[in-house]
Formats: sequence, structure tokens, C-alpha cells
Amino acid sequence: MHILLLASAFNSLTQRTHAELRDRGHTVAVELALPGNPLPEAVRRHAPELIVSPMLRTAIPEEVWSAHTCLVVHPGPVGDRGPSSLDWAIHEGADRWGVTVLQADAEMDAGDVWASVPCRVPPVAKSELYRGEIADAAIEAVLLAVERFADGTYVPLRQDRTDTAGACADADAYAAADVGAAPRPSPRTRPYLDQSVRRIDWDEDSTQDVLRKLRAADSQPGVLDVLLGGEWYLHGGHAESVLRGRPGELLATRAGAICRATRDGAVWIPELRPRRVPGQPPTFKLPAVRALGDRLPPLPEHALPRLPENPHGTWSDIRYREEGNVGHLSFSFPGGAMSTDQCRRLLDAYREACARPTTVLVLGGERDFFSNGIHLGVIEAADDPGAESWANINAIDDLVEAVLTRTDRLVVSAVAGNAAAGGVMLALAADEVWCRSGAVLNPHYRLMGLYGSEYWTLTLPRRVGAATAERLMDEALPVSSASALRLGLVDRLVDCGPDAFAGEVAALASRLASLPATAARISAKKTELDRLESTTPPAGFRERELALMRRTFDDPDAPYHALRRSFVRKERPSHTPPHLGTARVARTAAVPSAAVVTGTAPAAVPSRSNG
Repeated sequence: MHILLLASAFNSLTQRTHAELRDRGHTVAVELALPGNPLPEAVRRHAPELIVSPMLRTAIPEEVWSAHTCLVVHPGPVGDRGPSSLDWAIHEGADRWGVTVLQADAEMDAGDVWASVPCRVPPVAKSELYRGEIADAAIEAVLLAVERFADGTYVPLRQDRTDTAGACADADAYAAADVGAAPRPSPRTRPYLDQSVRRIDWDEDSTQDVLRKLRAADSQPGVLDVLLGGEWYLHGGHAESVLRGRPGELLATRAGAICRATRDGAVWIPELRPRRVPGQPPTFKLPAVRALGDRLPPLPEHALPRLPENPHGTWSDIRYREEGNVGHLSFSFPGGAMSTDQCRRLLDAYREACARPTTVLVLGGERDFFSNGIHLGVIEAADDPGAESWANINAIDDLVEAVLTRTDRLVVSAVAGNAAAGGVMLALAADEVWCRSGAVLNPHYRLMGLYGSEYWTLTLPRRVGAATAERLMDEALPVSSASALRLGLVDRLVDCGPDAFAGEVAALASRLASLPATAARISAKKTELDRLESTTPPAGFRERELALMRRTFDDPDAPYHALRRSFVRKERPSHTPPHLGTARVARTAAVPSAAVVTGTAPAAVPSRSNG
């Protein structure tokens, strides 16, 4: 079918929907619902057979929904209505939730139900939940709804014809998901969850209350608070079990985060965003210490070791553990962005991990983002953004080089969540790339006006071929994990939920370390690197990439600077970018089934060596 995605932004769920529908042979175009963009006219231009709205903040005009079937994704179970569905679920401590695909009509979230899929609600931040369990459920529901629409015989259920408790239209899906009884709220429209409800009372709220409020507001809108004479939105929250102080008191710093006392403990807050001053440009999130600047009083820096093994009861953005001959170096940076400092700290930890007596080193997060490359927010806030851009790209290049040239063990990139730009290229530097089935990859740079570095001119063509590498860079479209496997971007697809990924990867890595062929592969790495150094030295790829990047960074009129500024300040475009408005279908080959893993590790781990 020809499907139009109507969305407020090309966010993570819209990207995944776009990629998954294309994978299934549909032609897919995107139209953004923007001020001054008449949607009826845009829809007539696209002439879709079906409209799907993965993320829409505004109502679809009657002229559109009366002429076309419009399927809207609502991040809540049947009966839940309103703009803050996930926020309320986390705020009220729900442990089960769901996603409903309903047909747009005159009343928001009250249309006929085409599909509904349940999911668990683990104790994580809203944005992580949205990209994980909610996205998995949403894609399952969208694909089911599209299949039902294409069949032409399915009659969607009116919400007032479900049982009086607002039961799910797909009870069989709930049973199959093994999540227990589905949440059954009576149909009700809940208001926007505003700051009067989100507000933290530092004198009265427990640590768990504070964490719940912070998680329900991440990454937007944050929790508005007063700190050191200014108003700030707090972003992110992690429990601290040892440090104590007067409620609301700042206790320590660590890796750019601040630790603040609660009534019965403390929390680490990684990022702050100043409240916008009327008449001034939009503000953006920064590491908390960087945001506070000179306001921050002298505080102890409670640094952890470079390889903090299981730091129970506290927060660390870099962690390490060993299981037999396998080392696991995990990292989790807010939004997937990696600043100069974060790249350098991760490189230090990587080098120390490589000093350990392991055969396989797993590099990556355990649930959410792998990496999105350089930190545009820190760059934008710098006194000299061009100089900071240069420092940041060299810092991540140093990390990629260390992974690319390691010859005494196998390095595996474990891509639990989404990755983009330099983050994708960081993953490709490893010997193998294992990707969770729900991840979305954006292996391109041009939408930020950059040529790109991270040795991509070496690793990307080596994996997918020169022609496909050029196409990926030029199209600048998201790639599903399944397509990434078909293309050769990744070596293994781990088909599991977000919470199960780390365990599945651990089992696979343990098996890989024990295979007789692994020792031979490690020996061959040194030979292959020596061959490369004598023919096409990797350093030459970096030099050519950085020469082009330096030219962009040093040119104040280069589009990169304006694009970066718009990106970090979340400025909405004036129109739908042309590359999204063109209907496209995925162009990939068949999936090699042996590379897809479901459940525990198989008896053998066939793989591709990067050399």
C-alpha cells in the first residue's frame, strides 16, 4: 500500500514506523503537521491509501479523517485519553500499560479501535520507556492494524462497545504477552500533567517519589525547580544510597551530574535546562555542572574508578563487569550524545578494560541508546562552538581508532537501542555488531551539514559496499534493525525485549569466547591490520575525513552551525524536508536466518569478522 505518515515530528517512533512499514513492502511518505502547512492540501498531494500517525500533538482536520482512514497511535490502553498518557502512568506507579491504534474522528483518542497491545512498565525514565517497551508495543499494534485494514474485512471496535471497564479489543494479544491482567481504566480524558503536579517537595518527598516525578517528566518537559537562585528544569534521576544531607541540599558532583539530598536519601541529576526568559531563544539541556557554571558552590567530586564494577546503590554512566573470559563495558549517556569529556572517559575505561585478561569485550549500553555521536548541546553552549566541535570529533575518533585497531581480543558492539551518525560508526569499528530487534539506525550525517568522521569511509563501505554506503548517506533515512542485518550493517539480530537484551548478549558472548575458532580469529586480526597499514592505512581515512570536517567547523557560514543551533533548541522546520515527503520502499536483500537469535544463545555463533 501507499501509506502516509502524518506526524508532529520525525521522532524515534515515527522513524521506526517508517522503517518497519518500508521493510514490509509498503511505499511510505511523511508529512509533518506544522503551523502554516495546510494538511488537507498535503494529503491530497500524497493521495495515500492509508494514513498512520505514530506521534501527533494536534487534531487531524475533519476534511482529512472524513475522507481517509487515519490510524492514530495512542500510548495508552483502550479507554485512556489525553495528552499525558505515559506521564500519568509513571507518575501513578503503573507496572503495566499498553498502546492503542484507533481511528481518528471528532473526539481525540475516542475513535474506533483497530488494535491494542499491552506492555510492562519497568522503573525507567519516560523517554527510555517510550523508545523501548512502548515502541515495541506500538509497532506490533500498527502492523496488526495495517494488516487488518489491508484485509478489508476487519470491523474496528467502537470504544463504547467494549466492556464497561474499557477492556482491550485484543484480549488474545494481552494473554500472549504474559503481562497478567491488562490495565482496564474506565474511559476518561485526563488533563495535561502540568508543573503544579510534577513539583518536587524536597522536604517531604521520599527518594522514590522524587525519582517517580523525574522519570515521568523525562525528557520533556522536565521538572521545574528553584536551584541556586535560578529556575531550572531537572532532567534524569538516579538513586544514591550512601550520601546524605539536608533535604534539597547539593552534596556532590560526578561526571557532570549533581547529587541532591531528599528526605530519606539522595538522587543524582545528570542534566539541567534553564527556564526560558521571555523574548530570549529557547533553552536546551546541558550536563548539570556545565549548566550551573559559576553558580555551583565548591562540592566534592565523588568520582568512581574507571571500571566501576557493579556500583550498587549509586549512579555511573560507565560500568564494567566480567563473566569468565568476557568483559562487558556498558555506557549510558543522556540522549545518546557523547561530549569530549564523555568520549575521553569512555576511552580511558576501554583501555583499562583491554588490560583485563578477557577474550571478548562487549561494548555498549544495556537498554537504551548506543550512541548518537558528538554532543551538539555542549558544542552549542561552548564559547567557541567550532573549536569544541573539533575537540569533540577528535575525541570520538580516538575512541573509534582504539576499537578499530584492537588485535588481542574480539570486540563486540552491543546495540541495545537507537544509534545515529558517529554512534553508528563507533559500533561498526568492532569485530561484530549485535543489535536488538527494536533498534533504529541512522547511518548518515548530511542532515546536520557534516561530512562525518569516525573512520566511516573505511568501515561503512567495507561492510555494505561503496554503492550502498553512498545511498545510505544520500537518502539520510532510518534503517530498521532487520534491514541493517540484510545490508550487512550488523552481524546479528537479537530478537527480545529491552530488559532481556543484556542477558541474551551475555550468553552469546560467553559462547563466542569458548568457540575454538575465536582464538584463530584473534590471531588473524593482527595480520589483517598489518595488511591494511601497508596498503590503505586507517589513519589516512581519518585524515581525509577530518580535513573536510575542519573546513566546516572553521567556516561561520557553513550550514552546520545554523542546523546545530536549530536542532538543540528544538526549532520546528517551516516545511516537511523533501527527503521525507518522497514515498519510498526499503531496498534490501533477504534476511540470513542463522544470524537472527531468539531466546538463549545457539550452539554456535556464525559471524563476520571486520579484520
